[in-house]
Amino acid sequence: MVFTRNLSFLQLAPSLPLQEDFVYHWKAITHYYIETSDDKAPVTDTNIPSHLEQMLDILTQEELERESGETGPCMEYLLHHKILETLYTLGKADVRETASVSVHISYLYASPHPNVWFSVTFWDYEISILVSHKVSVSVPILFWSEYSAQLRCKSGYLQTRPRRTPARYALYCSELFPFIQSVNCIFLLHLRFISQDGRIVVKACEGLMLLVSLPEPAAAKCLTENTDLCVLLTDRLSAFYKALPTSMDPVDIETVESVNWGLDVYNMKDDAAIFTGKRALISFLSWLDYCDQLIKEAQKTAAAVLAKVVRERFFVSILEPQLMQTSEVGILTSTALLNRIIRQVTSEALLKEMVYFLLGEDMGPEALASISQHPLRHRLIEHCDHLSDEISIMTLRLFEHLIQKPDQHIVHSLVLRSLGERNYLENKPQEDKEPLENGQPHDSVDLEEDPLFGDDLSADNRLSSPNWLSTSPIQSPDHAKPDGKTEVHKIVNSFLCLVPDEAKSSSHVDGTGYDTYLRDAHRQFRDYCGICQRWDWRGTPKPIEKCHLDNPFFEGHFLKVLFDRMGRILDQPYDVNLQVTSVLSKLSLLPHPHMHEYLLDPYINLGPGCRSLFSVIVRVVGDLMLRIQRIPDFTPKLLLVRKRLLGLEPEGLNVDHMTLLEGVIVLEEFCKELAAIAFVKFHAAASSSP
Repeated sequence: MVFTRNLSFLQLAPSLPLQEDFVYHWKAITHYYIETSDDKAPVTDTNIPSHLEQMLDILTQEELERESGETGPCMEYLLHHKILETLYTLGKADVRETASVSVHISYLYASPHPNVWFSVTFWDYEISILVSHKVSVSVPILFWSEYSAQLRCKSGYLQTRPRRTPARYALYCSELFPFIQSVNCIFLLHLRFISQDGRIVVKACEGLMLLVSLPEPAAAKCLTENTDLCVLLTDRLSAFYKALPTSMDPVDIETVESVNWGLDVYNMKDDAAIFTGKRALISFLSWLDYCDQLIKEAQKTAAAVLAKVVRERFFVSILEPQLMQTSEVGILTSTALLNRIIRQVTSEALLKEMVYFLLGEDMGPEALASISQHPLRHRLIEHCDHLSDEISIMTLRLFEHLIQKPDQHIVHSLVLRSLGERNYLENKPQEDKEPLENGQPHDSVDLEEDPLFGDDLSADNRLSSPNWLSTSPIQSPDHAKPDGKTEVHKIVNSFLCLVPDEAKSSSHVDGTGYDTYLRDAHRQFRDYCGICQRWDWRGTPKPIEKCHLDNPFFEGHFLKVLFDRMGRILDQPYDVNLQVTSVLSKLSLLPHPHMHEYLLDPYINLGPGCRSLFSVIVRVVGDLMLRIQRIPDFTPKLLLVRKRLLGLEPEGLNVDHMTLLEGVIVLEEFCKELAAIAFVKFHAAASSSP
């Protein structure tokens, strides 16, 4: 009966207000430290963890009972009485086992309230020093705040500790593993609140970046093998990509402002007013930038693992099906997004995995029968010659950006592996070859004497004066002048004289001469030399006696498509022609002797069935001369179209044969550009030779 009355009393007794209950548990913790005399007992054997759990539950309950963003009395008490700083002080003064610090830190960072996280960041660097010392890590690991430089200096003494023995190393790993697991949970909590306060996720990302930069191999192994770090990063990237609209204007994708992951400030209404999907696009690019920077900062082993996971879980699983689809709208959107990804990726490890994803890892010579062995590579190259001009232009632009990235495998896969044996050259036994006269067989036709090019060369078309030599870039000593190189003036004039005089219009418009391309060629070639100088490229062509000239020559799938496109320059839209010639000029600028020989030397003796860039242009010019005769007033119409393209004439009535006329103008400008590139590369090689 008494028991029943007591039970009834307990059921009717009101529960304590949350704040009083919260204060009770906090005072129980402080009283323990004041009254206890046993400072050797592990904290896990006390009631402190239980009290901290109760405090966390109270904060969670208070948060659920209030409107979003509103601070309750318990949270006010926690902040006003600096409970977090007190816990930090207790942990710092504690000289017992690491577990005591781990408990303090675990509960300290487990609160779901954003205000707790924001409060912690003012002194998180001190906690970093404390925790990194407790778990024997060589650099601080929790946060990368504005104090990171001081933080690294303060902990520098840890890097001078004696090298661990295998036994101590194993112990170190066992200590580090559970801590990194808890850190992984911390950042998972951070990311849950990204939509509530962007400052939280920025701090979390900064801390994670510092964590992956630890130089210890054991730390990298724990992060990549024993946590969800790789999956977390990549799945979030995939989620952002899937949130993009299925159809977007490529211009919007290309022109959206550059995104830095820590500065993602936006206005939802303004973004929606500009174009649909801008907010989703910026979110995706922002997270891509963070993944890229994280891999760049990461320890080498960790960076390689992270990049491989991005390749498998994002590029292969998410992006490849989009690129392989048959819908033209989908192909255009996914190709534009891939182009933007290529432009944005800068980390070496991620770039390497992206290149292998796009082009495959094959290093041997290409064969026509095997060009479809890597389906994605084959599909992308075929898209350069797609029925849709928009898809062709976007894919060509993609390859233009790709060949400018600092990865040697790109150029090797697309071009160089087909030119390595120089089997595009005519293979004649030495005794069967004709004696040379001025570097050419005595019965060969000098291009300057060929009726195609004409004898009367105007001043605008002739090689410019040597004054340009003073502005030539300094060439790497690795790229010496090849022996027996054709005189540069012959090469330059060969390109300048390719287009017949009746098909030239630049001499009638100021500022469109050959010399306008020289400065750009100097600058671009210098930039390419800076990219390629650490690659193992030979300075001279492979000796002909060491080449396997008997092997059948195939220019490679990529050059085949470009040459085919170049052969149709008189029948293609203006924008397509501009993009095709832009890609070819970028390839011509690369400082490799085989590419220079194959793309820029008109005087090489090609083998049967082989073609070079110069021979393709010669065939186009032959076709052009036949067409000119069938078009009345060809030259005035050509000049009118050029002035319209330059904005010097207003748009008026349509001109007959517009596509042909625009193609002729692009052809003339491309020949001048190739002449400038040949001159710059020749002088750079000559100036670097002893």
